Amino acid sequence: GDTAGCTFCHTSPEERCSTCHQRHLFNPAVARKSEQCKTCHWGKDHRDWEAYDISIHGTVYQVNKWDPTQFDMSKKLADADYVGPTCQYCHMRGGHHNVQRLSTVYTSMGMSNADRGAPLWKEKRDTWVSVCDDCHSPRFARENLQAMDEACKDAGLKYTETFKVAENLMLDGMGEPMPKDLAPDWSGQH
Repeated sequence: GDTAGCTFCHTSPEERCSTCHQRHLFNPAVARKSEQCKTCHWGKDHRDWEAYDISIHGTVYQVNKWDPTQFDMSKKLADADYVGPTCQYCHMRGGHHNVQRLSTVYTSMGMSNADRGAPLWKEKRDTWVSVCDDCHSPRFARENLQAMDEACKDAGLKYTETFKVAENLMLDGMGEPMPKDLAPDWSGQH
């Protein structure tokens, strides 16, 4: 499941226009919809879609996405006046295709313990806050960023604790694999 989750995106559609744009109909309005990000960013290994979808931003999008007065996808992102942000509105600011440019990159590729006081992180955090302050105050954005830092720190500790428990089970000879009929499926559900 882990390998399939990675190779599905990182060997075939990576950096292809048809990842976000329909292959036979190049339409920016389609690529501006949050569901396009769901193509890769959902499931066991990338829970970004699930996090967005249940957030207040995702809820506003889901409720209003059919109303062109609330989400006019025909407008360029720079001209958009959406009632709430889409994935693209925040991460592809000004039409830039490099979504990492506007990301805090908390835990991907072993970066969860990176020094967030480093100049690169200060620049990323300031940029992140500048995107949020389109609709929110800078203080609100910084407080939420701090809350995410704390949540990531807590999650990191729980992650470490979990691996210690698993290591101890293995040392005690109790690290038998889960029977296939009880194992979670590839999406992480039971």
